[in-house]
Amino acid sequence: MTESQDTTQLRRAKRPSFTVSQLWTDTVGRVATRALQILLIGAVLGMVVLALLNLTVVVIPALIAIILSCALWPLVRLCRRGMSNMLAAWTVFLGSLLVLGGIGTGLVFSIINQWSTLVDQAVEGFNQLRGWAEDTMGTLGLSIDQEQIDSTIDTVTSFLTSAEFGTGAVTTITAAGTFITGLVLLMVFLFFLLKDGDRIWAFFVSWTPTHFRTQWIASGDRAMHTFGGYIRGTAIVAAADAVGVTLALLVLQVPLALPLGVVVFLGGFIPMVGATVAGILATLVALVANGPVVALIVLGAVIAVNQLEGNFLQPVVMAQTLNLHALVILMALTGGTVLAGIVGAVLSVPLVAVLWSVVKVWTGREEPHGVDPVDHAKQQIAMVGAEREQYLKAKKQQKKAEKRQRKAEKQAKKNAQRQARDHEDVSG
Repeated sequence: MTESQDTTQLRRAKRPSFTVSQLWTDTVGRVATRALQILLIGAVLGMVVLALLNLTVVVIPALIAIILSCALWPLVRLCRRGMSNMLAAWTVFLGSLLVLGGIGTGLVFSIINQWSTLVDQAVEGFNQLRGWAEDTMGTLGLSIDQEQIDSTIDTVTSFLTSAEFGTGAVTTITAAGTFITGLVLLMVFLFFLLKDGDRIWAFFVSWTPTHFRTQWIASGDRAMHTFGGYIRGTAIVAAADAVGVTLALLVLQVPLALPLGVVVFLGGFIPMVGATVAGILATLVALVANGPVVALIVLGAVIAVNQLEGNFLQPVVMAQTLNLHALVILMALTGGTVLAGIVGAVLSVPLVAVLWSVVKVWTGREEPHGVDPVDHAKQQIAMVGAEREQYLKAKKQQKKAEKRQRKAEKQAKKNAQRQARDHEDVSG
């Protein structure tokens, strides 16, 4: 066959057929499809978060109202047994407003009146600790940048004791244009949710597809129980912490005991971080006012209260509410603080808890009488690890057996050679 005939035959060969659909059905195509889907979902979520951050004047009061209504809804259902929906809503709304509003207003004003003194004593306590640290580091031959520390302390102190701090704190807490606007919206939203919360939820459920309606109803039920349980449980735990620390401060005759107890209570609504910071503040005030011995006793009391909360009260009160790992809580706190400041730190953890409970509903991971998927996965990991260890152990024993066999064969060969030499010597 000549070269021209080979060229003609190659041109006539059937070319492989490629279609556009094949580009998306192979491995690379499937990965690309998933990547595009993830990018699209991320872009939509980013736009939603951006829109919510630009509408905080409505979003933050609405979220707080939803969480509070979930916590107060059992009282509404109890009142509805003997009252109309309107009367039950007004009873719970006004009752909670009088109790929580009155106590909260009194506590806030007590903190505002003594805030400058509290800050001054905390800063003085920090200065004493800094002096001891400088002496200790000087003894060890180490040095610190004194000017930078003094500049930082002056900046923080001037901000905390300035008039702008009060305005900035209120603005951060409400995350709205003004405190009055956010408070009015919060009360209006809360009242209507207490009055028509079940009808509002039924209205949204009525628009869901029928074949997914069970999941939507279960998601709403889990969200309501998570929000309500989180607020009630956190309030109980924070109140227990505040009572314990306040009693210790009163017994030790530490000044500003009531404002410090309020700070501990408010800090309890920020998991992991709030109670620790409040305990450090109480210890610093005790250090300035009563000396290092009382400060150490206060520190011991704070640690004891935190241990009691973490090992006994928290698991009992919030066992089924905040089923999140500490790492997830820390990440939620960080992200919420970056996005929305103090309000984000307070709301991020319950929102993540609700999101996780809804995800478990939609993915079928919530089995009341079944095996927990995580525990099942741990069992599988343990089984695979055990099988791997058995395989390695068997392989190691096999190598040892092969080594012994080679050694025996080598010895047998030597013995045979020795016998051959002995036979030759005898024959010679």
